[in-house]
Amino acid sequence: MIPPNSELNVCVLGLGYIGLPTAALLASRGIHVQGVDVVPQTVETINQGKVQIVEPDLDLMVQAATRSGKLQAADKPDPADIFIIAVPTPTQDDASGIPQPCIDAVLDAARAIAAVAQPGNLIIVESTSPVGTTRKVAQTLADSGMDPDTLHLAYCPERVLPGRIMKELVENDRIIGGLTPVAATAAKAFYQRFVMGTIYETTAETAEMVKLSENAYRDLNIAFANELSIISHNLGVDANELIRLANCHPRVNILQPGCGVGGHCIAVDPWFIVASDPENSKLIQQARKTNDYKSQWVMERIKEKYRGLDKKHPTVALCGLAFKPNIDDLRHAPALEIALQLNQETDATFLHVEPNISQHDTLTITPFQEAIQEADLIVLLVAHTPFLDGSLDSIDAPVLDFTCH
Repeated sequence: MIPPNSELNVCVLGLGYIGLPTAALLASRGIHVQGVDVVPQTVETINQGKVQIVEPDLDLMVQAATRSGKLQAADKPDPADIFIIAVPTPTQDDASGIPQPCIDAVLDAARAIAAVAQPGNLIIVESTSPVGTTRKVAQTLADSGMDPDTLHLAYCPERVLPGRIMKELVENDRIIGGLTPVAATAAKAFYQRFVMGTIYETTAETAEMVKLSENAYRDLNIAFANELSIISHNLGVDANELIRLANCHPRVNILQPGCGVGGHCIAVDPWFIVASDPENSKLIQQARKTNDYKSQWVMERIKEKYRGLDKKHPTVALCGLAFKPNIDDLRHAPALEIALQLNQETDATFLHVEPNISQHDTLTITPFQEAIQEADLIVLLVAHTPFLDGSLDSIDAPVLDFTCH
């Protein structure tokens, strides 16, 4: 039996874009939460009541949670009733040419949990993972000296959109996959404390595949839109007008094209399916290739445009580096990759505009108003709100717009 909120202790391992919002939300419900992260600066920042990521309402919630004492961060877990694993699961290159999922951080989290876990604990994996990961967590616990049969293990993937995380953590439906029916039921009872959406129970393997399928589906649909935009350009057709009119059909809903696909989910998760069955995932592979190619195509259009300007060394403002509007997340961001490649391959002067970050490791960030005043060419790569306030209406420089808004 899980104790009431005021007596419940939850440990969230991984304090990134999913773990920190989850920890803050739980703390706001009166639950004692320990957040664990291997990055000392992250731990220190959170214990100061601050956040290291941009997400609406998150800063206020973390501040309140730390002040109340309900949320504390550390570098290793203490005993708890429930452990939530929300660490990164990147891909790594492979000789086959197919990126392979890396779940090392998940298994490291399981080893850390094994040092403090007690019989009856509930362990939930939220990290997006290839099918079979939850069972590997159970095996890792066993290898670390724990009897996994005395624990409840479940998989519950996050399903939130950056920029709306705090809202969607509460409102969205959730999928719970248990290694046993008892584990699924226990996890469901926990999520019902703060989730308003419907909670569905299934097996761990099905839940793992559901998450991957959702993002592969979105990747496929975006690839269709991106491919249409390229073909339309070659045929002299306005892609935005084409899609708007095609979507007037009652059974057509084409998505909007962009400069590629980014973020930790859609740009990564389809490869988890491909890695598990390369022979039978040709369509998924092609969607990934199409969306990656769109970034190269955009880069060529930028080069083509500024080389046609009547200036030997033009100044180009690249507006937007994040993977989607109004967030600071640069993970797998196609706009960032375009900017980095253009800097390496061309002799133009580039001004990099990203209103959601103050600095970058290798690129100098220029304020939007300053950049558009200095630029000979303005390129919109991400539809951040500050770019759409009408500032460009009085600018004489040509504008290349690869966003949809």
